[in-house]
Amino acid sequence: MSHLNPQITFIVPRLPPAVDGVGDYALNLAKQMRQDFGLVTDFIIGDPNWSGQAFVDGFAVKQVADCSRAALLELLPRDQHPTTPVLLHYVGYGYARRGCPIWLVEGLECWRKALTNGHLVTMFHELYAFGPIWTSQFWTSPLQRNLAARLVRLSDRCLTSKQGYAEIINKLGQGKHSTIPALPVFSNIGEPQHLTSLLERSRRLVVFGGRGPRSRVYQNSQLALQRTCLELKIDEILDIGPTLDFEIYPINGIPVICMGVKSAQDISNLLLNSVVGFFNYHTEYLTKSTIFAAYCAHGLLPIGMSYKGKEVDGLKAGKHYWLGDKYLHTMNLSAGQIVADNAYTWYQQHQLSVQAHTFMKFYNK
Repeated sequence: MSHLNPQITFIVPRLPPAVDGVGDYALNLAKQMRQDFGLVTDFIIGDPNWSGQAFVDGFAVKQVADCSRAALLELLPRDQHPTTPVLLHYVGYGYARRGCPIWLVEGLECWRKALTNGHLVTMFHELYAFGPIWTSQFWTSPLQRNLAARLVRLSDRCLTSKQGYAEIINKLGQGKHSTIPALPVFSNIGEPQHLTSLLERSRRLVVFGGRGPRSRVYQNSQLALQRTCLELKIDEILDIGPTLDFEIYPINGIPVICMGVKSAQDISNLLLNSVVGFFNYHTEYLTKSTIFAAYCAHGLLPIGMSYKGKEVDGLKAGKHYWLGDKYLHTMNLSAGQIVADNAYTWYQQHQLSVQAHTFMKFYNK
């Protein structure tokens, strides 16, 4: 360890009570690093409208007064020997409405210029958006890309959640970063140590996550959802997450029980006694999905929908998850157990404790 009572500063868009996947990721990581290494984390909140406490789970929290580089500079660590490292959890849309947080990048550039021994690590949860000409993503994409490139060059180390992103970061950095770990996200609702087989669980299907992912399930996956419930003899469907703005109708005559927003422990307990975790998420980006991670960590059979694209990041349809609209055989729990086991094994390679150790290596360099 480089010094006693090691410290680090995390920059995040928001923390609880706000519902924010990046914030949850950062908070769980900070807890694990405190548990395993005694690391003291201070948080800087990048959303001036966030409403929360000065301490979250024992971590000191400061919040920018406004979205300006001056407001950020007031909160960044200075004049310390050795300097407290800064870990930026980057997702453009978390810090600016159009995904272009100029103030954030300029603030960090000023900090690094003023502090020659400053140490910045960036976890790229996103890089930049793109879309058709009639969308705002098309017009903001060049600026988003420019900001991402500046952050890559500014950072001492970079990490990301997807191998494809690591390759882009390498190009943006023009070879500055020789090693860019790609760490699929971990479960934000815990990693139970003891699992039961699917046959021992209730014939329950879970649809879990934010409004967008769950809306896609009910609006775009009806036939696959009906097929899954019929062939796997599902007798209970749970919807877990914020209230949707439309009515959810029964599936195959099975009412959907809307649980609303629950605590992490409550969700974990529900998943542990369920057989299927259903999702509608682009399969090329599954390593960024905390929903998929939660299903894997709890030993569920993940079932999703097919998207155009290739299989990446070591995940394969039919091996780690089923596609409800493409699976060629009749679904049964014996075959499903093999898939659930494969998904669980894949997850163990980047579970929370593994990631805490990886981040700690970067902290010490």
